[in-house]
Amino acid sequence: MHESAYAAQCTAAETTHTPTAAARPGKGLTLFALALGTFAIGSGEFGTNGIIELYAKDFNASIPLATWAVTAYAFGVMIGSPLITIGAARVNRRTVLLGLVALFVVGTSLSAAAPSVGFLIIARFITGTVQGAYFGAGAVVASYVYGPGKGGRAFATVMAGLTVATIFGSPLGTFIGQALGWQWLYIVVAVVGLLAGVALLAWLPRTADLDGGSVRGELSALGRPLVWVVVVVAALGISSIFAVYTFIAPIVTGPTGSPASVVPVALAVFGIGMAVGNAIGGRLADRYQSRGLVLGLVLVCVFLVVVAVGGTQLPVLLVGLFGVGASAMMAIPSIQVLLSRFAPDAPTLVGSLNLAALNLANALGAVGGAIALSAGLGVLSAPWVGLLMVIVGLALFGAVIPRALGAGRPAAPGGAPAPVPGD
Repeated sequence: MHESAYAAQCTAAETTHTPTAAARPGKGLTLFALALGTFAIGSGEFGTNGIIELYAKDFNASIPLATWAVTAYAFGVMIGSPLITIGAARVNRRTVLLGLVALFVVGTSLSAAAPSVGFLIIARFITGTVQGAYFGAGAVVASYVYGPGKGGRAFATVMAGLTVATIFGSPLGTFIGQALGWQWLYIVVAVVGLLAGVALLAWLPRTADLDGGSVRGELSALGRPLVWVVVVVAALGISSIFAVYTFIAPIVTGPTGSPASVVPVALAVFGIGMAVGNAIGGRLADRYQSRGLVLGLVLVCVFLVVVAVGGTQLPVLLVGLFGVGASAMMAIPSIQVLLSRFAPDAPTLVGSLNLAALNLANALGAVGGAIALSAGLGVLSAPWVGLLMVIVGLALFGAVIPRALGAGRPAAPGGAPAPVPGD
C-alpha cells in the first residue's frame, strides 16, 4: 500500500470522532492559542540557556552546578510528561491543556522567585513536566480542528510556537534577563503563559470529541517495540540540531573569527531554518508519512558536512546553519505520524514521547559534541559527531521501519490503521 494511504489511515485514527469543517469554527484562533502556548514554553526553555551565568553569579554557584537547572528541565520532559499524560488519559484534552498551562505558569513563577540554585533546579523540573504532555494533547486538538489526513500538519502547527521561540522569544528573553535581571525572563514568560491560558480558555472547542481514552490504551504504546524504534531514530537523528545549536557561539567567534555580535544573527538564521523545515515537514508527513523523515535526515547529513568543512567561512557557515535547522525539523512531523501509526490508540502519549525523544536528542548532541571538544578535536568536530549519530539513526530506520510499514494490511472501513505484525 502507498505511504500516502497509510498517512491518511494514521491521522484518521488520531481521534475517535472526526468533525466536519462546519463543526470547527474558529480554527485559526484555536491553532493560534495552541502555538502561543508552545511559544511560551520554548521561550522559557531556550531562554534559560542565555542566563546561566547571571543566576550562577547571583547564587554564588559554579557554572556546572547552575547548568543542572537546564538538565532538570530536560528530565522533567522525559520523566514527568509521560507520567502526566498517562495519569490524565481519561480527561478531556481541553481540560488537560488548561491544567498544563496553569502548571507551567506556577513552575515559571517559582523559577522567578527562586531563593537558591537548588530551588531553581526543582522549579525547572516542575516546569519541564508540562512540555511533552502539552505537545501530546495539543497535537490531538490540532488534528481535531484540521480534520482527517492532516496529522503531520497539525503537529507542525503545535511545533511552530517552539520554532518561533528560537527566533524571537529566546533572544529577546535573554536580552531582558541581561538588562533587568535574570528573574525577569521568567516573569515575562509566565505572563505570556498566562495569556496563552486565556486564549486556550476562550478558543479551545468544548466538545466530547476531545474526551480522553483509557489508561490501558495509552499504556499500550509503551509495550510496542516499533514505537521505541521510532523514538531512538528520532533521538539520534534530531541530535544533529543540538550538536550544532549548542556550539553556535564558539563556532561563530572561533573558526570564523567573527565578533560576538554575530552570534544572535547566526541563532536567528538557524531558527528561521527550523521554522521553514517544520512547515515543509508537516505537509510531507501528511502526504508521504515517512519520506519526510528520510529526506530530512539525508539532507541534514549534507548540511552537517557543510558546517564541519566550510565553517571557517561565515557565509558558508550561515548557509549550513540554516540547512541543518531546516532539514532536521523537516523530519519531526513524520516522526509524530509514524508514532501515531504504530500506536493509534495512544495519540497523546506518543506526542509526549516525541518531545521526550527531542530532549534526549538535546542531551546526545550536547554531550557528544562536548566529548569531542574535550578530546581536543576543535569546535568544528561537533557537527561530525552529529553526523555519526544521524547515520546510525538512518541505518536503524532502514533496517526496521520500511519492512514494518510494508507488512501492514488495508484499513478497515472505519479508517483505523491496519495492525503491524510483530508490533
